[in-house]
Amino acid sequence: MTGTLNRDALTTAVTNGEIETVLVAFPDLYGRLVGKRYDAGYFLESAARGLHFCDYLLACDMEMDPVPGYHYTSWAQGYGDAQGRIDWLTLRRASWLDKSALVLCDVVDESSGDLVPIAPRSILRRQLERARQAGYVPMGATELEFFVFKDNYDTARSKHYADLRTYSDYIEDYHLFQGTKTEGLLGAIRSHLRQSGIPVEFSKGEWGAGQEEINIRYSDLIAAGDRSVILKQIAKEIAHQQNLSVTFMAKWHADHAGNSMHVHFSLWDAEGKHSLFAAEDDHSSTPRFGMPVAASDMFGWALGGMLAHAHELILFFAPNVNSYKRYQSASFAPTALAWSYDNRTAGFRVVGHGPSLRIECRIPGADANPYLVLAALVAAALDGITHQIEPPPIFAGDAYAAQSLLRVPRSLHEAISAFEASEFVHATFGEDVVAHYLHFARTEQRKFDEVVTDWERQRFFEQG
Repeated sequence: MTGTLNRDALTTAVTNGEIETVLVAFPDLYGRLVGKRYDAGYFLESAARGLHFCDYLLACDMEMDPVPGYHYTSWAQGYGDAQGRIDWLTLRRASWLDKSALVLCDVVDESSGDLVPIAPRSILRRQLERARQAGYVPMGATELEFFVFKDNYDTARSKHYADLRTYSDYIEDYHLFQGTKTEGLLGAIRSHLRQSGIPVEFSKGEWGAGQEEINIRYSDLIAAGDRSVILKQIAKEIAHQQNLSVTFMAKWHADHAGNSMHVHFSLWDAEGKHSLFAAEDDHSSTPRFGMPVAASDMFGWALGGMLAHAHELILFFAPNVNSYKRYQSASFAPTALAWSYDNRTAGFRVVGHGPSLRIECRIPGADANPYLVLAALVAAALDGITHQIEPPPIFAGDAYAAQSLLRVPRSLHEAISAFEASEFVHATFGEDVVAHYLHFARTEQRKFDEVVTDWERQRFFEQG
């Protein structure tokens, strides 16, 4: 694939002076890439021995505060090193940077070599291994939405993120003319994704003023997670280079649309050649589940598992206080845990037919950690298949208006309670993972609760 490298190709590029720097990174709890910039020659010498990072990177908040209370690491344990084991399959040119390459790591225990269980990439790998042992290959892709601003990051910060100028003044959903205005940025992002080994389908204007969407190609789910975090990194860095800014916040402004990360998901056979969601004979099989297209039992059970466990897994789909402000009626963000065929008001939208039949989960926001989102969907699908969980009746109509449907949790508090109380979550992810992410979420909630907001001052300063 264009833009990808192996060790020999990297060695040649370094020798020829084409690559001087290798960015070595792994995703943190938020899904941000953290790591180091290595001299390319030293990287080639040292990669086999393993690379090292401070383990607090998996036990701190967004502002790099080493938060007390994690079992994984702490001040009492000295915040030692974690080892990054190079995943050579992720090595690629970082074409948007000068003479640079990028490679991702799995975080492993230095003494045992085992994956550190609470690391986001480890959590997804564990669920994919369960699927592999059952004979399935989960496949998928994300659709990431973000807003583009004429203010650069420094200006936005100096304005306290108020009165920002979106790149468009009107909702631009599918508008080609507005797309021409932003093509300098979006075209560069698409080009550098492609040059860096990430195949792109398209970009488009979204349902917000200055809101854009980029769709990357279907792949195995480790690659899908990697492509998603690299896309966000590329988008931010190219925006910075062009004196602009972008945000993937779930809801950056009360008057604007939210940013989603829709996930398309299907299961394939062990060789990755045949969809297990498709009916054996798509043309002669009778449509089932109330859909206009034929589907397999496997499809129904996977969907049933997702719907059965969606409420208790929302913490992975909506990880912070701001996430829940996206779930508004008539906003194209779902408020109901229902499923439907080609219906954008439902939390789970089924699309395609035959080999393209897939489940689109519309619940996650663009702020979610894609590895955790994908791990949650795999785990729920596997449980549905194991216990042959039938999906509830297909929904037709406006899910926003339906009063009988189970609702998406309205707050991080509610999501934390559902996650903690779930026997499925504890059994599936393990106590170490559950405790780590509950502490992470409670820290996010606590830090928000301690802040006095602009809304409170405006409401109570004079009249309260």
